[in-house]
Amino acid sequence: MALALYIHWPFCRSKCPYCDFNSHVRENFDSKQWGVGLRSDMRHESSVTCDEPLTSIFFGGGTPSLMPPELVDSLLTEAESLWGFAPGIEITLEANPTSIEADNFAALALAGINRVSLGIQSLEQEALHFLGREHSADEALAALAIAQEHFDRVSFDLIYARPGQSADAWFGELDRALALGTDHLSLYQLTIEPGTRFATDVRRGAFTPLDEDSAADLFAATRERMRAAGLPAYEVSNHARPGQESAHNLTYWRYRDFAGIGPGAHGRRGGRATVRHRKPENFLSAIARNGHGIAEERVLPLREQAEEAVLMGLRLDEGIDLDALAGRFGLSRDTLVSARKLEQLVEQKLVEATEERIALTESGMLLLDRVVAELLVGAPETV
Repeated sequence: MALALYIHWPFCRSKCPYCDFNSHVRENFDSKQWGVGLRSDMRHESSVTCDEPLTSIFFGGGTPSLMPPELVDSLLTEAESLWGFAPGIEITLEANPTSIEADNFAALALAGINRVSLGIQSLEQEALHFLGREHSADEALAALAIAQEHFDRVSFDLIYARPGQSADAWFGELDRALALGTDHLSLYQLTIEPGTRFATDVRRGAFTPLDEDSAADLFAATRERMRAAGLPAYEVSNHARPGQESAHNLTYWRYRDFAGIGPGAHGRRGGRATVRHRKPENFLSAIARNGHGIAEERVLPLREQAEEAVLMGLRLDEGIDLDALAGRFGLSRDTLVSARKLEQLVEQKLVEATEERIALTESGMLLLDRVVAELLVGAPETV
């Protein structure tokens, strides 16, 4: 069975006000100590996973572009020695487009990174200030140009549906983004996550999020714009030219095995779920005690795996092969989803269904969680 590897780097220069990821601001970190810890965590995973070569590696964060290239090189060397690399392996690193980090792109490419995902977030200076980003719009464009020189594949993120953002303003920005020539764009609507600074700001009345109807209209129009530009949505928020989809993220959405190492990393492998210690210091302490950073590991019941696979698979434009997915977990189609609910959702034009696959419509994508909950209602409690 194929396996992907996720490596979490927890450090950032500052905490963005919208971010609820496991990221920590630290003045300094000991890269040698982190190299020892992450390699130890990796060796543990190799001892309990399949011995098939890795199909993809993803450095996420945090801000992985803050990692010294020598550390990235050592981790990739370790991963290759433990599992081997499948032909054409995709190795992605998330990066911020500051000039300091862009200076490392050449060395990161030499270390083995062949795909980079840039957190540009906006091409407008005022929006970057609102989003708490450290880079300027000019720095973002310069970093993108450098990335395109050094990496085989480049993607970047934009955040839209910002407070007061009009359709004309957003599509002007999107057209500029499309003209930059990348084959993959991740376009996320601004969401106010609990526990973030933005959640506090909204509660205090500092700003008002864009209303749901306007955001929904932008979502639908954005998907149409991207389809017309030759980068259709293959997932809720991800758009690519055919063949340029993120192989690593497809591993998640197709519910295939992946090992997750580093602070707060999640993993799904061999029917088990793993979660690493979130706080960097606690993670390193666990490594010293146990040789790995796992805080929790549990066997996933087959039904839970199947339901997670439905939720993840319906994020994709391709949808799911319901019979194949149910059979993969020893279930039947009728015991996994409600036939009555499926028929109703098709009538409501939220789901499209054929003999082989079911997929969400454009309207259904906006109601993903609700649609999945309805599909799974009435399923037996046990396998």
